[in-house]
Amino acid sequence: MLKMTESANVKILIVDDEPQNVMLLEEVLKQAGYSSLRSATDPREVPAIYRDFQPDLALLDLNMPYMDGFQVMEEIRKFEPGSYLPVLILTARTDRATRLKALNAGALDFLAKPLDILEVVCRIRNLSGIRRLHQWEKNQSRALEEEVRIRTRQLRETQLEIIRRLSLAGEYRDNETAMHVFRMSHYSACLGRGLGLPERFCELLLNASPMHDIGKIGIPDRILLKPGKLDPEEMAIMKTHAKIGAGILSNSDNELVRMGETIALRHHERYDGGGYPNGLKGDAIPLAARIVAVCDVFDALTSKRPYKKAWPAEEAMEELNRRSGSHLDPRLVEKFNEILPEILEIKNSYPDRIPAEPAIMDDVAFVI
Repeated sequence: MLKMTESANVKILIVDDEPQNVMLLEEVLKQAGYSSLRSATDPREVPAIYRDFQPDLALLDLNMPYMDGFQVMEEIRKFEPGSYLPVLILTARTDRATRLKALNAGALDFLAKPLDILEVVCRIRNLSGIRRLHQWEKNQSRALEEEVRIRTRQLRETQLEIIRRLSLAGEYRDNETAMHVFRMSHYSACLGRGLGLPERFCELLLNASPMHDIGKIGIPDRILLKPGKLDPEEMAIMKTHAKIGAGILSNSDNELVRMGETIALRHHERYDGGGYPNGLKGDAIPLAARIVAVCDVFDALTSKRPYKKAWPAEEAMEELNRRSGSHLDPRLVEKFNEILPEILEIKNSYPDRIPAEPAIMDDVAFVI
């Protein structure tokens, strides 16, 4: 049985077309400690009242004009999807068929008229306790679902942070700045959206593209940091970073890491088939890798490095257009031209921060 203080918090809706019945029930319930009451003598008012009041229990007559109690329950059901109806039927019809119809419609219980006041109060207290328990369980379930969402989001953020930091490790070994991976990853997502690709795919591009050069971790310093032009043997070793990166990311069940593996392995393939490691051609190169290739080339050209000056955006676009159809997918280059203002906004948002400016060297391999 509910305590008096608990009864005061129970919201009860009374629906009966007889005003005297409503007045009697209100008086009895107030004396029993129930102070949060709403009533209606016109059943057509119930949906609006129910939506606003959100009662814990509804006392409902069956025989009413305009809408009978069964029709009212159908309306209430719209506010209680997937749940039992907090309805106590009040009726002079005590035949078995009516009782079964009311229970099958979702009513919790029913009382026969004329009402036994003591029985009314006892039934309401019992049903209110059940309703409160049901609401508590629903709230607990929602709280648990929210906790799972929070934990899942935290886990995903942790995974992304690890991926970003791992990606930066490869860039730092190559004397590139941390901003490179931020810029080219945002370029890639921007280009994906420009192509009308699904947002989920663009989000994966944003977070997977920074792993494109993770394989540089496995390249010896004597080659990776060599200030001069690489000889053929050294270049062959340098090219293995694509397979090394794919190997680091291989055999993952995570779709983000799987895309990272694809990009790491294929972003040096060329549209004309002259790239590495497998000489794939045209659409045989995965779309994510083709997108990253365009964005990586643009950022490499427009960024200052110890061995080169930054190209102006106009000159970099001339170079991208020159490589269209040979190195780069022409459709992607065309779209990149269209979204260039957005690309330049991203570029300005992630400027390089090089602590000391080394001497510029002319005779150096600039591998893209």
